[in-house]
This record gives sequence, structure tokens and C-alpha cells, in this order.
Amino acid sequence: MHALKWGLPYITRYKWRLIFGLLVNTLNVGLMLVNPYLAGLLVHNVIEGGQRELFVPYLAAMAGITLYRSVSRYLFVLLFENTSQKIIYNLRQDVYNKLHIQSFSWFDKNRVGDIMSRMTGDLEAIRHFVAFVSYMVIEHVTLYIAAVAVMCFISVPLTLAMLLTTPVLIFAAVKQSREVRPAFKNVREQFANLNSLCGENIGGNRVVKAFTKEAYEIERFSAVNGAFFDANMQTARVRVKYFPVMETCAALLPWLLILAGGLLTIYGSMETWELIAFGGYLWMIDAPTRIFTWAVNDTQNAVASLDKVYDMMRRSVLIESGGCTATEAATETAVEFKDVSFSYAPYETNEIVLKNISFSVKKGQTVGIVGATGSGKTTLVNLIARFYDTCKGEVLVNGVNVRDYNLQELRREICYAMQDVFLFSDTVEGNIAFGVPDASMEEIYKAAAIADAAEFIEAMPEKYDTVVGERGVGLSGGQKQRISLARAIAANPQILVLDDVTSAVDTETEHRIQAALAEANENRTTFIVAHRLASVKEADLIIVLARGEIVEMGTDRELMGMGGYYAELCREQG
Repeated sequence: MHALKWGLPYITRYKWRLIFGLLVNTLNVGLMLVNPYLAGLLVHNVIEGGQRELFVPYLAAMAGITLYRSVSRYLFVLLFENTSQKIIYNLRQDVYNKLHIQSFSWFDKNRVGDIMSRMTGDLEAIRHFVAFVSYMVIEHVTLYIAAVAVMCFISVPLTLAMLLTTPVLIFAAVKQSREVRPAFKNVREQFANLNSLCGENIGGNRVVKAFTKEAYEIERFSAVNGAFFDANMQTARVRVKYFPVMETCAALLPWLLILAGGLLTIYGSMETWELIAFGGYLWMIDAPTRIFTWAVNDTQNAVASLDKVYDMMRRSVLIESGGCTATEAATETAVEFKDVSFSYAPYETNEIVLKNISFSVKKGQTVGIVGATGSGKTTLVNLIARFYDTCKGEVLVNGVNVRDYNLQELRREICYAMQDVFLFSDTVEGNIAFGVPDASMEEIYKAAAIADAAEFIEAMPEKYDTVVGERGVGLSGGQKQRISLARAIAANPQILVLDDVTSAVDTETEHRIQAALAEANENRTTFIVAHRLASVKEADLIIVLARGEIVEMGTDRELMGMGGYYAELCREQG
């Protein structure tokens, strides 16, 4: 019910179009009632009554009604299809917009395949219901009621005889609806699992091949595919269970007409022409009877899909944007951490990733962050742009708590070259200019030169117009890292965060990048997360992390003089 209440505004936005369409369809239903009656009159007045002059007018009227219904039906279906596409367009847009305001933690907990199934299969099931099932159900229910009313006008006893199967139909429809709904929920869930596995394996096909795990992954897919098959078969079994009931009820109608109608005609309670007219209305209660099964199935499928989409949309946004803009604060301090603690899971002592982190960085300084794997380096820099919220303490940028910033304003001034490099299926130019689409080619060339990417880009067949594959397929790890670095530099941020961006390049290339960055970063605050200590030796401040805590902090000379953890790391790396 909550899902329906949430989804209703998307439909009511086009209520006048839908009401107009339903009125046209109602007129169509009314006209459907005319031709069988005219057929009966034709028998009564022309064949039996000898009024031959009425033959052509009756046929012309019937042909005209049929032509009008055909044209109006075409326009009506076109209107509903167009409207359903608009409804789903708006719904899909809002779902996609919601995805982009969710935090990193939300994506950490939701599989890509689940999200994709909501955006595709679930929304398509809803669209099918709006575009086809909804008006077909309304049309056939209206047709059924109207036909019964006209049939009562012709003969109440025969109408009651024809409605003998109705209680059975209603009982079967209610039972089927209750049984098939959980079955369809399971179908949607298994579809999401199938989507997730396919996406994961297609994206990781190189790893699968490298470890010769094709047979293992095929077996995994077979299991998930089998579960999806079983879920669909369960819905089919429910439908098949009630299908004979619906078909038997529909098949009985002609026999009831012949039996009851024949007796009434024989004993003079009905005229022949009335029986013929009555027979013309038979399909109007027969057709609704036959569509009950698939209408219930498609409706419950749409309801299950709507529940899935609603469940995703109702999840609260964990990181809400503040109101402060980047231009409202001016201070010499670029970034400050005040007793910050953080945990990805519920805040418990044994799951803390960062604990009591405090430091201050002035504008224009370069900060190195080093430590063993899992010490919290990447997590620390992710808090600067508020990709996650702290569990305790404050993170300040330009003297303002990041929680108070408008997120767009905050992140516009901070750019990341991330540890996990992601390149889009676009040109090299498009990837570098991703953060600044209106960047000039001179700015792109400059960013590529600073990242030491210009040389290999110029050697490509189409240079900056070369299209890189999905996630940068076709490029080496070092090339992808340098394009990612160029993308961050091109945005010209106040704060630049480099998360282990030179791990895949050789030492000589790294030195060239460091020199170019030092020259370009005179007025920019830079954070460098690195495993190789050579990457941070020239930093104004080096923060050493261990088990989520700052164990040492200072310049390279100061830390070496302490002879502690940093000095030991330097000796280990030679």
C-alpha cells in the first residue's frame, strides 16, 4: 500500500490524458454493445419481418461503428503507450537522481546487479502494467458490467444462467492473486541475483581467465540461473493451477447459452432474434473470463516490481547537503581534523577504522599520508569531501565543518585521483575533461603534460580522440593512473587528493610527475596517499598511520630523526 501511495503521483501527473483516454475507451465499450443488438434487429426486421429496405442501413451502421472503433482504438492505445513511457521516464529519472545523492556507504551495501534490475526489469514491468494491463482490465471489467446490463434488458433469466460461473471466477482470482504475489517477489529477487552475477563476471572476465576459473563460474551461473528458472516455474505453476478453472468457466458459457436460451426460446419466453442478439454479447463476458489469469499475474508482477523500486527509493539519504558555500569562509587553514573517529559498521570499539585523528593543514601545503595496508589512509582522505560522515569529531575545510557545506560546492573544490582507477567508455579528451566539460584543449594538454601522459597519448592512433574501452581496457595500469591524475589536475581544485596514483608507474616517471606537480601546486593544498615513501619525502607534512591512529607526524627530516615507525619503513624500502 505504501508503494502504491508513493507511485501514484507519477500517474496522476497525467491524469487528464488518462481520463480522456478512458472516456474514449468507455465510448468504445458502449459502441461494442450496439452491433450485436443491430444484428438481432436485422434478423427480426429484415429476415423475419421482410423489411428489406433496412438491410443496407443496418449494415452501414454496423460498418461505421466498427470503423470508428478501430480508429479510436488505435489513437487510444497510442495515447496510453505514450503516457506510460512518460510516466516511466519520470520514474526512471527520479530513481537515477536518487542514486546520485546516495553516499558511498549506500553503494558499499547494494550490489550493482540489484540496482540495474530495478532500473530495467522492474521499471519495465511497471510500464507494461500502465501501458497495457491497466486499461485492459478496466476495459474488460466495464465491458463485462455493460454486457450484463444489456443482457438483463433482453432476458433476466438467461443472464442469471450465464452468471452461474461468476462466483467461481471471483474465488479463483482472489486465491491466485494471494498465491502468485510472493512468487513474483521471489522472481524479482532471483532476477537481481542473476543480473549481479552476470555483471560481476563480465566485468571480471580477465581475472576469471587468468585463474582458469571458467568452469567454476559456469557452475555458479548455472546455480543462480536454476534458481531463477525455479522461481519462474513457481509462478507458472500457480497460473496453471487456476488456468483450467478460468478456461472451464469460459467454455461453459456457450453451453449455458444453448441450453438455457434454447429452452426459453422453445417455451416462448424469448424470441429468436433476442437469442441471436444475446449470443452476440456472449464474447463480452467470455473475453474477461479468459484474461483473468494473465491479468492477475501481470498485476502482481507489477506490484512486486513497484515494491522493489519503492524499497530502494525510500532508503534515507545518509549524507544530507548543508547550506554553506565555498566562498563564505576564508581562513589560512585548508583542512583540519578535530578528534575524528570513524567506523564503516555501527560504531563499536573493535570495528573502528580511524581513531582520534587530529591535525591541521595550511593552504598550499603538501601532505603525505603513509602507513601499512589497512591503516586507514584512503578512509581518512575520503572524509575530506564527506564521502562518509564521521562517527565522532569534526572535519573542517576552510574553517567550516564539512557537514555544513553544500555538497556540490564542497566537492567542486576537491578533486580525487582515486586508488581504484575508473575510466569511462569515452575519448581520452572526454575522460580528462570529465570534471570540466568546457575545458579548452590547451588546459587538457597542460593537465596531461603534468601527469606525464602527453607522450603516450600522442602516440595513440587518434591521439586525444582515441576512445578507451570500458574502465580503460586497452591501457596499461600506469597509463590509466596518469589519465586519472590528469582528470583531477584539469579540474584545477583548491584541494587535490592523490590516492596512490603512481603505484603502477616506474620510479623515473614518478619523479617527473612529482616535479611537475610541485611546480603546478604552489597555491594548491595537496594530499598524497602513498605506499612508496619516496613519493612523500618532499611533503610539508607527513602523517604516519598505524591501525587507524596517527603514530607519527612531521617532515621527512623530523621523522627520520625520531628513529621510529617512519624511519623503520624507510629502511625496509631501502
